[in-house]
Amino acid sequence: MNNSTVIVGLSGGVDSSVAALLLKNQGYKVVGLFMKNWEDDDDDEYCSSKQDLLDAVSVADKIGIDIEVVNFSKEYKEKVFSEFINEIKSGKTPNPDILCNSEIKFNAFLNHAISMGADKIATGHYAQIKEADGLYSLLKADDSTKDQSYFLYRLNQHQLSKSLFPLGNLLKKDVREIAKKEGLHNSDKKDSTGICFIGERPFTEFLNKYIENSPGPIKDEHGKILGEHIGLMFYTLGQRQGLGIGGSKRAMVSLGL
Repeated sequence: MNNSTVIVGLSGGVDSSVAALLLKNQGYKVVGLFMKNWEDDDDDEYCSSKQDLLDAVSVADKIGIDIEVVNFSKEYKEKVFSEFINEIKSGKTPNPDILCNSEIKFNAFLNHAISMGADKIATGHYAQIKEADGLYSLLKADDSTKDQSYFLYRLNQHQLSKSLFPLGNLLKKDVREIAKKEGLHNSDKKDSTGICFIGERPFTEFLNKYIENSPGPIKDEHGKILGEHIGLMFYTLGQRQGLGIGGSKRAMVSLGL
């Protein structure tokens, strides 16, 4: 019997649910924790945070563990969202999920879990951690189609040493099968996709709330004007769709100020 306490980040999805279930079956003392990382989604048609919480609570009840809800929206906006907006304004294409993992899920969440008496934290990420001579290495998951190690590359030695990824050696289809066999109601729940705080809403529509449009001309390599853009920050290098210039085969397009 393993008497270590593990606090699992329960998102309401099938992956974190099965992660919690597997750890409980291994003898760990498991507690679920639902993170609320975005304050403006309670009445938003594009977000599912209310349903996600209901699913997380239902899973916790089904497998027999306690669950706590913690609001990290302040930390998220300060450490993740503000950086995301700054990167967008500078013409870059950031991935906020990477920063969310290093600053929220494996920092704010980890610190909170330790204050609750946890020995480790766990999530439903598809990745693996190996330890050798006190050095922790982040490895790819066995399921190459679901591997999430890239999104975790910023984790430091302390964060890795305190983390467990129970799904690292499983295939996604097997995870769903375990959930179904154990009677978890979310066994067929759709995987979350896209940027967490944007949800299913159109990307440009969301950014318009935080960044003012700054239109300008779209030109080809010879300076010929092909159309007009709504702001450089709404596009990325190599983008071909959504430019509004028809089926142009030109290899080089310039978005001017």
